[in-house]
Formats: sequence, structure tokens, C-alpha cells
Amino acid sequence: MVFPVSDADVMLWRNKQASASVFSAATVIWLLFECVGYHLLTFICHSLILAFALLFLWSNLASFANMSPPEFPKITVPEELFVTILLGLRSELNMAITTLRNIASGKDLKKFLSVIGVLWIISIVGNWFSFLTLFYLVFVMLLTLPMLYEKHEDDVDTYAEKAWIEIKKQYAVLDEKFIQKLPILTQKDHKH
Repeated sequence: MVFPVSDADVMLWRNKQASASVFSAATVIWLLFECVGYHLLTFICHSLILAFALLFLWSNLASFANMSPPEFPKITVPEELFVTILLGLRSELNMAITTLRNIASGKDLKKFLSVIGVLWIISIVGNWFSFLTLFYLVFVMLLTLPMLYEKHEDDVDTYAEKAWIEIKKQYAVLDEKFIQKLPILTQKDHKH
């Protein structure tokens, strides 16, 4: 009997076979594209050529081998499902645009500097790896870190709390020495 595998079971390695399969498939795909130099569009086209050729041969040779030809189900996308997905994407896109507009408007310096800092770090990391390698590394981290956290939760929480306290101290120093002295903030404070 086959039991359904949940995402949590895969990410926490509770079902080792499923987790290893997902990890292996991701690794093979990464090796195929990154190390061998295969391109995604070429891979998709070659896969479709192979699939169509096999199905075409099966359909035409089935009568000679007294086999039943493959049945191709009629697949259609329901209009309601399609509209629901697009409406969901539209609301997410509008929310993202609103957030970006609020960040760029200069109303929240702390959030603006946070976004600039994160984008700067991402651009530095982006120079170290190709997008596919970065995507693969993030995928591997998503597949391994939850399991490691579950095993070592108390130690991780202790170190994370210490790190958060240190980050707050460093931000307070940065805020006191630099951010509060910016002319933009002092002008706004005088207007109120």
C-alpha cells in the first residue's frame, strides 16, 4: 500500500526514500544544466521529441503487436481555476507594487536601508554563483536545514537569540552614530 508523502515529511527527512529521491533528482538536474552545459530549452525540446516519438511509435506499432494503443485523455484547464489563479497573482502583484512604492517613497528609512542592504548582499552572492547554482543551493538548504533544526532546536535557538541581541546592539550603534545624523531625518523632525 502506498501512503501519500507530505511536504513536511520530505523536508524533515521523515521519509528518507522520498527525501533522497527529491534530493537526487535536484542534483541530477543541477549537474545536467550547470556542469554538463545542457540548456533548459534544449532539454525541454529533446524531452518532448523523445516523448512524442515514443507515443507515436506505440500508437502505430500497437496494432502489429496486438497491443492496445495508448489512450490520450482530454486535458482542459477549467476557466474558473484559471481565473482564480490569475486573480490571486494579480492581488499579489498589486501588493508587491504597493510595497515597492512605499519603500521608494522615502517614508520609512529603516525599511529602505534594509531593502538596499538585502539587494546589495544578493548582488554580491549573485556574482559568486550562476542563478541555477544559487537556486540549487537554496533548494538544498530548504531540504536540509529544517531537519537539522528539528534535531538541534535548543542549540540553534540559543545561538540565534545571542546573534539577535548582538545585531540589535550593532544596529543601535549604527543608528546613534550615522542614521540619526542624516539631514533627511533632522529636517523631518523640525517640521513636526
